[in-house]
Amino acid sequence: MAERLRRLLPGLWAGFLLCVAAVATPAAFALLQRPDAGRMVARILGQEAYVSLALALLLLMLERIAARDDAEAGRGSQFSVGMGLAAGALFCTVAGYFGVQPMMDAARAGQGSLSFGQLHAISSAFYGVKLLLVLALAWRAARPPVSPASSS
Repeated sequence: MAERLRRLLPGLWAGFLLCVAAVATPAAFALLQRPDAGRMVARILGQEAYVSLALALLLLMLERIAARDDAEAGRGSQFSVGMGLAAGALFCTVAGYFGVQPMMDAARAGQGSLSFGQLHAISSAFYGVKLLLVLALAWRAARPPVSPASSS
């Protein structure tokens, strides 16, 4: 069950991130007045951040289990590329939303050393990097499993 989840969740997460970035946020700005769209997108991205936080932690645990099993079978170390990708996505979520978002609120009120536009660019960059990390995780998860007979 854990292996199936480890292979399924990255693809679902990548699809979710792409849907938020390519469908939900542009639709809000296409249909609503700018202030209303901004509030709606902020809400969507807040929900996305908490979902990403949970998925990153879950995948980090699943990747850790898989790395441990591979190490015990003599096929690798206790740290895997998948763990690094999941940890990177977790970092991007924490830094991009929980770190930058409060500064964006302050910038909107005229406080802080960076403008709202600069902080928005930083936040978008974190989201983009997170998306690339999750896509790489999904790509790796889609590989055929290594059978014990073929690794000898």
